[in-house]
Amino acid sequence: MNNPLVQPDPGLFIWTIVTFLVLLALLAKFAWKPLLQALENREETIRKSLDAAQQARQELERLNQESAQMIAKARQEADAIVARSRTDAERLKEDMRQEARVESATIVKNAERQIQLETGRAIEQIRHEAVDLSIAIASKVIGRNLSKDDNERLIEDALKQVEARQH
Repeated sequence: MNNPLVQPDPGLFIWTIVTFLVLLALLAKFAWKPLLQALENREETIRKSLDAAQQARQELERLNQESAQMIAKARQEADAIVARSRTDAERLKEDMRQEARVESATIVKNAERQIQLETGRAIEQIRHEAVDLSIAIASKVIGRNLSKDDNERLIEDALKQVEARQH
């Protein structure tokens, strides 16, 4: 029952340790350093990517805040424009009403003046016709025609009497 694979051999044991140490030294010099360097480079690249992503996120947040501020400002300006437009419209409406009132008052005053003038003319014409009629009747009653001076004097007297009755 002596199996040579299971029995410890001190020479094989030493050579195995020496081979392991040599392999370990070679791996440390040629494989571990480049592997560690590659891992460090990879770690640095990942760190830079994370920093860039963080900066991009912060920039995006800043841009979102700026756009929200711009939207709010635009909304305020639009509200101000609408308010000014409403105020201007109300002012224009009131101005137009005032102009219409003034114009209608002017039209009414002009119409009243025209009515007064026409009334005065009509009264004057009626007076003249009344005087002429009175003279014609008086001439027939008297039976003779009055002179021009008598006619004018009678007209003046009649006009004075009519005016005195009106006042």
